[in-house]
Amino acid sequence: MGDASSVSPAELSVHVLRYPIEQPVRTSFGIMHDRPAVFVRVQDRDGAHGWGEIWCNFPACGAEHRARLVETVLRPLLLGRTYDGPAAAWAHLTAATEVLALQSGEPGPMAQAIAGIDLALWDLCARRAGQPLWAYLGGTSDRVEVYASGINPDDPERVVRQKHLEGYRAFKLKLGFGHERDLRNLRQVRQLLGPGVPLMADANQGWGPEDAAAMAAAMGELDIAWLEEPLRADQPLAQWLALARQSPVPLAAGENCLGSAAFHAVIEAGFLRVVQPDLAKWGGISGCLPVIRAVRAAGLRYCPHYLGAGVGLMASAHLLAAVDGTRHGGLLEIDSNANPLRTLLSAPLLQLEEGVARLGHAPGIGVEPDLDALRAQCAA
Repeated sequence: MGDASSVSPAELSVHVLRYPIEQPVRTSFGIMHDRPAVFVRVQDRDGAHGWGEIWCNFPACGAEHRARLVETVLRPLLLGRTYDGPAAAWAHLTAATEVLALQSGEPGPMAQAIAGIDLALWDLCARRAGQPLWAYLGGTSDRVEVYASGINPDDPERVVRQKHLEGYRAFKLKLGFGHERDLRNLRQVRQLLGPGVPLMADANQGWGPEDAAAMAAAMGELDIAWLEEPLRADQPLAQWLALARQSPVPLAAGENCLGSAAFHAVIEAGFLRVVQPDLAKWGGISGCLPVIRAVRAAGLRYCPHYLGAGVGLMASAHLLAAVDGTRHGGLLEIDSNANPLRTLLSAPLLQLEEGVARLGHAPGIGVEPDLDALRAQCAA
């Protein structure tokens, strides 16, 4: 990894945007009627700057709430100090807010806000070094393999056809809309794709143990690459272990693990084959890198979760490129639903060749948000 040189944050701004959508994004637990984004810009005393993003999909008021946490709690803690690097800043912000997060019952939103700041600091350091983030993190290739995600239960074949034309070669369907409908969608998409094309399924914590076991068994004939979050993230490890023993489909999870201890617990328990931290939801790069190393040491796949706007998606892509240079089977999740806040900020990911994107050599994450243009898109 490149020298994570010291940072002395002097300015921090946070920006909330919302893009209205015609087609809601549906999950087993809720519906998104717009696409929110919270972008963080941090500038160092030397004038270098970087961009980060905070996870804010739920609840509907979540974006404004996370932005206020940054403005009122984290900005005063961050500015005016000098840190050895982004990881030191992340550790300081995390330690300084631990009791407050417990007292307010908000460890999740606080961790998400800190993660966005961490991403901005890593982008800042890579830009200052004149390196793409994947190289600054020690990577040797800008290559990432991708898959189309967020495919809704309504007419998934149409979306899969379109995404295949765009260069995608792996796909993930949303489940949790009734067993019959879920299995019909999976069978139809598998028939469309043919054998061997990676097809994944995401239940979004939608089932109890009996339903999860029944659905996993029914998927056994469909060559599903992984079944994501079939159970709630807070269910006892014994339930996950029992399901893993029964399931013919590998299990995946991680987007709702909060903290390194939680990740290490599930890695050591051994019921997951695919581990999916979301660097805008917990940890940023500073927290997620040690988790990824533990995932790899355990012989598991690291496939980052991501379903937000373009800044965090590009950070996720660069981190995956940095750690996947020897081809460990990592796949980058790219939302298939319309969202200019994603596509306008992730141009390298729009040019796919047989499921592979090249991130290029622009400094940092390689994009510079034009807030005025993005706001104009949201108002159009």
